[in-house]
Amino acid sequence: MFGREGLFKDRQEAGQRLATYLLEHDVKVSIVYALLRGGLPVAREVAKALGAVLDVILVRKLGVPNHPELAFGALVTGEPPEIVLNPEIVRTVGLGQDEIDQQVEAETREIHRREAIYSGYRDRADPQGCDVMVVDDGLATGATMIASIKALKKSGARSVTVAAPVASMDALQRVRLEADQVFILETPVPFHAVGYWYDQFEQLSDSDVIRELKRSTENQIETGVADEPV
Repeated sequence: MFGREGLFKDRQEAGQRLATYLLEHDVKVSIVYALLRGGLPVAREVAKALGAVLDVILVRKLGVPNHPELAFGALVTGEPPEIVLNPEIVRTVGLGQDEIDQQVEAETREIHRREAIYSGYRDRADPQGCDVMVVDDGLATGATMIASIKALKKSGARSVTVAAPVASMDALQRVRLEADQVFILETPVPFHAVGYWYDQFEQLSDSDVIRELKRSTENQIETGVADEPV
């Protein structure tokens, strides 16, 4: 049951509400990128409503050793990888370069593992010269989102719009400095955590991601969404 203002039933319902909000603001993009894993069900609803191609971004939080829930940055693989650090956390916990490098290496391996699993279920969308959107189920610190924005801009995206059902005010302010447009449904204070604003917030597995990608591919074939966005 809904017990708080701004609470979402699940990611699908949040995506539908977000899609409606974007349509009301006449937002137009040709590619919608989901942050994995939790952003994919939200992004699927958005891409369907906007008539955009859906793709995913493989991005990982960089967790403090022995305290993985505390992120000191984020990583998006590429040539070279896009790494965004939170200098305040790095300084506060006293992380050295060797420790940072170890975490980057570990998360790079995990991204490569996921790329190998998901590659057969998606066609890579090229952001070069395109207006694109990045969607997540919520923004707590904004680190993974900022890393994704930077990576897409390096890849030649014409503009990068960010959308999410819920965000902390701190994350919203940080992301606004990097994105061309930002659309957030709810910015509750105090924020607590992304999962606090969902009735159902299960962690998605690799099988869940593959199922979502298959559903999106079927929808794009049925609706005739172009394989090569412009």
